[in-house]
Amino acid sequence: MTSLPEQHGSAKRPDRPVVHRRPDGVSDATVAALGKLSEAFEVVEHARGVLFEFHRLCGTADLTLQDAVAELREAGHPELADEIDDCLVGRDVVDGRWSFQLVEAYDQHYWSVFRDVERAARQRVGDLPRHLFEAEMKHREQGGAPDGVS
Repeated sequence: MTSLPEQHGSAKRPDRPVVHRRPDGVSDATVAALGKLSEAFEVVEHARGVLFEFHRLCGTADLTLQDAVAELREAGHPELADEIDDCLVGRDVVDGRWSFQLVEAYDQHYWSVFRDVERAARQRVGDLPRHLFEAEMKHREQGGAPDGVS
């Protein structure tokens, strides 16, 4: 029987250099804390994507609703079509706002601020690259030196 590494290859790459080098004097605790901040920002990015998905779904629902209203009218139900049109077509998803405005507000008041804070934190502690924590983890897991020196 062939071993799994023989069949699929080894994940270990001890000869590879570290993707991002840690500047001298930056502690493990600092790298870990910034890694956690980066992780939080990735969740914010994901939420932003979900919000864009929500926006797209709302738009699709509105256009499909308009098709349904037209079909009801053509099927001989103009009064019902008019009521539905009056009640739903173009309706705000929250009071005073359409879904695109939710996306814009999120971007302006939260996402862009979070992005800037994450970037500023990396710069203030030594102009660290993005994903330094993950780069060091990759190096360790692939068999590189634990201190990140290749």
